[in-house]
Amino acid sequence: MARYLLSVMGRQDNPEFGGYGSVEEMHAAMAATGAFNHRLAAEGVLVFVDGLEAPDTATVVDGRGAEAILTDGPFIESKEGLNGLWIIDVPDLDAALKVAAEASHVCRELVEVRPFATAFAQTA
Repeated sequence: MARYLLSVMGRQDNPEFGGYGSVEEMHAAMAATGAFNHRLAAEGVLVFVDGLEAPDTATVVDGRGAEAILTDGPFIESKEGLNGLWIIDVPDLDAALKVAAEASHVCRELVEVRPFATAFAQTA
């Protein structure tokens, strides 16, 4: 089995409905996504899932110097960005892409698929 990060990439410029055109569209996407999440959990594929608050809630931390510098707001100003994520554990990339295609359909956003570099992971 291999773990993959499915990143939901979408619009950031509509605080009222997220990246959706209306509140109805947002509710429909959230309901479909919730059912999808429950199914992934029941299948034993889902490791973690969550959405993110708006980019203006972010804090960028630069700890490379003698003291950490904190900056309010997103690292990059953009009309599109990371809205949420899934971490899944599936047999291979083909399986991850299949899950991502359905994820993109239910949440109505683009989904980027990236494998974890498990060779570098440390376990507790």
